[in-house]
Amino acid sequence: MTALLKPPIRYSASLEQPQPDEAETVADMERSFDTILETTSKDYGKAVRAVHAKGHGILKGELTIHDDLPPEVAQGLFAAPGVHPVILRFSTNPGDIIDDAIGLPRGLAWKVLDVEGERLSGAEGRTQDFVMVNAPAFAAPTPQKFAGNLKLLAKTTDKAEWAKKALSYVLRGAEAVLEAAGTESTLLKTMGGSKNVHPLGETYFSATPFRHGAFVAKYQLVPVSPDLVALTDRVIDTSDRPNAIREDMQADAAKVRGEWEVRVQLLRDTDAQPIEDAATPWPEEVSPFITVATIRTDPQDSWAADRVAEVDDNLRFSVWTGLAAHQPLGGVNRVRKPIYDHSVQYRRRFNGCPLHEPG
Repeated sequence: MTALLKPPIRYSASLEQPQPDEAETVADMERSFDTILETTSKDYGKAVRAVHAKGHGILKGELTIHDDLPPEVAQGLFAAPGVHPVILRFSTNPGDIIDDAIGLPRGLAWKVLDVEGERLSGAEGRTQDFVMVNAPAFAAPTPQKFAGNLKLLAKTTDKAEWAKKALSYVLRGAEAVLEAAGTESTLLKTMGGSKNVHPLGETYFSATPFRHGAFVAKYQLVPVSPDLVALTDRVIDTSDRPNAIREDMQADAAKVRGEWEVRVQLLRDTDAQPIEDAATPWPEEVSPFITVATIRTDPQDSWAADRVAEVDDNLRFSVWTGLAAHQPLGGVNRVRKPIYDHSVQYRRRFNGCPLHEPG
């Protein structure tokens, strides 16, 4: 017999517990970002993202918000049924553009257009961003641990690629041993131990919590169309192909029909579902995901030159771009705002081209 679910917990500012040293942590992270940004802009002659610099594909489609949703999930962007244009950017997490033979987690940032409503402070335009990874939890539990991970990324930026490939090979083997034993290591995956899976077949998670109107939630994007499900767990052959992921995604995106379900996981138990520990997944037996919308894409060129110029070069994606009803929560999200703004300002200055929000 299935246990009854606890009711969803209403949003309150008291759910967050800011720490007194977060400003110092932000300054530390900005120094790491500067190391990455200055190194890569010198290498490439232009400033790229300090994280998730290498894009593998960009898709355009439509987000359809379902009708007759339960009141607790019909909140914010999802409060009323409707159809919105959406832009999806698939990536991996380092700040340098490296050989795809280095196994790293997949990222997916997606931007919903034509969104009405009260916006977060400083959020330009009429868009709502979701920034996701193919893991249910963030790579670091706290801002301090996040800062430590960034230091590691900064130290390895622009270092010998052959060494990164060799390390990735070793780490993938170590991760495979852990998975065979029924566990896994987020750190190993983040540092190069991830399988080189196809981006279009992956399930993506917000990993961190957000306000969901009157409630609190995490988000998930799940491939459901047969074309996408066929790509789930497919490992891409990166042998002598530094851009193998982009090439395979471009070949497949030209023929597949994409359909993903957008799902919401409500906060129901603050002990089992911590706000301030981003590295702890929220158990689905405590709060199952509920489908609220569908994203659909038609076959298209996922790496067309004009699309790369429009999206990869000239748009930003941030968890702090969107509605006040989807305010990011928890320490990791709090420090993301100033450090991502710091990265954007560097890109604007170096490239002499203002990043903008469509609409």
